[in-house]
Amino acid sequence: MRIAVLAPLVSPIAEPHIGGAQVLLSDLAVGLAGHGHEVRVYAATGSHIDGVDVVDTGVDAASLRATLFRADGAHADSSSTAATEAFRAAAGMIAGDAPDVVHAHAFDAPSVEAVASLGIPWIQVLHLPPDAAVAGAVGRAVAGGGPLAVVTVSEAMRWAWAAAGVGARVIRPGVPVERIPWRAESSPGVLFAGRLSPEKGALDAIAIATGAGMPLTIVGYPYDDEHAAEVRRQAAEAGAAVLRPVPRERLWHRMAGAAAVLCPVRWDEPFGLVAAEAQSAGTPVVGYRRGALPEVVRDGVSGVLVEPGDWRAAARALPDAVRLDRAAIRRHAEERLGLGPAVAAYEAVSLELTRASAAPRTPVR
Repeated sequence: MRIAVLAPLVSPIAEPHIGGAQVLLSDLAVGLAGHGHEVRVYAATGSHIDGVDVVDTGVDAASLRATLFRADGAHADSSSTAATEAFRAAAGMIAGDAPDVVHAHAFDAPSVEAVASLGIPWIQVLHLPPDAAVAGAVGRAVAGGGPLAVVTVSEAMRWAWAAAGVGARVIRPGVPVERIPWRAESSPGVLFAGRLSPEKGALDAIAIATGAGMPLTIVGYPYDDEHAAEVRRQAAEAGAAVLRPVPRERLWHRMAGAAAVLCPVRWDEPFGLVAAEAQSAGTPVVGYRRGALPEVVRDGVSGVLVEPGDWRAAARALPDAVRLDRAAIRRHAEERLGLGPAVAAYEAVSLELTRASAAPRTPVR
């Protein structure tokens, strides 16, 4: 198959990635290309994926910064003129290449509308919690009756989107477990990795590590400038280190050496790639029981989850988590969190759509 992948245009698709959607589409593109498909990723200027053809759409990601997703609902500019023009241009490039199927990963109503207008079989991936504008655009696309499969990343997100009036099938992401190093022993310190925005819980991570008396390293993209400044301030007071984002392989080595990885999310986490990567490194996860984290972390085996917002309980749970069997954690990741099933599922849905599109239709009399 000839597969076109439409990326979010709000950031280049390059390491270190800004978020999980960018990581996942990169891994899927590489995996699908490895299955013999011709894959082209249409992305913002500055994008690069090893082993995959990346098409520069000419979009400067900085011009779309106002469309960055905010968990507090401040995503009001997702249908801006700049976004509309950017996705129309990208869709025009896709149309010119005439792929068999499109995989759309962008979280913007203009992206949904642009891809729907092509009339090409497509998969719309819903990486994030429901947004009214996106839900409306997807609903109109489904009502249009075209060859479309709507996919989301966890059962938690399937239920959330169903409540917003959008039905979706679940294809759980995975991570390249075989590439991630793991260790039977660890250092005394704990790690937080993720974008520095309120919903990811870096401030809670500081409180948890301080409460448990363990050194903390924070590795995060300053997604929200004001919040990032507050994280740096509180980290300095607590003696925690705050580092800029690093390429994934370097982050994996940090994970493998950490006593635990903290995921004290303050929103309904759509999946939790950081938690999956941590477990692949043999490292237990300590976090809040929210969103899809209970689907990713096996409580008491690969980590410990406590009630949302209860950082004191997380601090008390940290010593127990550190004592978990790191070999068992790695086995859990190998059995449940690998990338292979996700690649195979996207391949299967793509074939399903292209066959349905090619099937002759009975004329209406």
